[in-house]
Amino acid sequence: MNSLTLEQSPTIAAQPAEHFRPIVHCTRGRGHGGITRLMSPSDLGHWVKPFVFLDHFDDSTMRPGTMPLHPHSGIATLTYLIEGAIRYEDTTGKAGTLPAGGVEWMMAGGGVWHTGGPASSGRIRGFQLWVAMPPELENAPAHSQYLEPQALPQAGPAKVLLGRYGDKSSPVAAPSPMTYLAVQLRAGEHWRFEPPAGHSVAWLAVSEGSLRVPQQVNEGEMAVFEESHEPIDIWATHDTQFVFGSAAKHPFELVLGHYSVHTSEAALRQGEAGIRIIGAQLGDLPRAAF
Repeated sequence: MNSLTLEQSPTIAAQPAEHFRPIVHCTRGRGHGGITRLMSPSDLGHWVKPFVFLDHFDDSTMRPGTMPLHPHSGIATLTYLIEGAIRYEDTTGKAGTLPAGGVEWMMAGGGVWHTGGPASSGRIRGFQLWVAMPPELENAPAHSQYLEPQALPQAGPAKVLLGRYGDKSSPVAAPSPMTYLAVQLRAGEHWRFEPPAGHSVAWLAVSEGSLRVPQQVNEGEMAVFEESHEPIDIWATHDTQFVFGSAAKHPFELVLGHYSVHTSEAALRQGEAGIRIIGAQLGDLPRAAF
């Protein structure tokens, strides 16, 4: 059972240092405009798979066409919007507007195309995560879910975006044992995460504020924890918003295409063939190159 501990903590030094689960990687990623790529399948994605890709977007000048129509296969994308509103459309037939606090879950399976862009003026802020699929799902039929903020359960300071935390379950069922949370802490608050049985992978990324774990993790940074089943203690040094992932390690290879991640070359060929079939059906619509 996951701990939902949340308390005011006056000091970190009171805790023996050997009890802390260490950070083994910390990165600010690579920025391009208002988007920072914190992780990709060719770098930290190998350390924390099934989490294989993470973008943090924070842009006050995002224009229509920022996210052109583009394909995926073999993975799922989860977009969590902290601030602003974005429009969405995909080839499963879904279209609409995602408000602040909402989630887009796109299980690409054997091929899907989707697009989006700002639906409000001003700041657009959030995260997009890619999740690797097990073999039985990597070329399954695509499906998508778009969730309003009120549909996501709250467990203490954590909103459950994917999977299960404590006695709360997201409407988005995890494709393998994993938990993905959006957490808010006030300055001085302490939160402990105790991994569910079998979870050895853990990481966090800070959108605003800063944390100590006990190492400092600042705004715009992603931290990867040592693989283990030990709990993680987190203190907020400022009012902080961050996302947190925990999972059983994905036991499969990451075989990469341009927009795809699969477990084998044969599965990748199948997924990319599905992408091309759907792309041909789209005709002359503007899209990203494939």
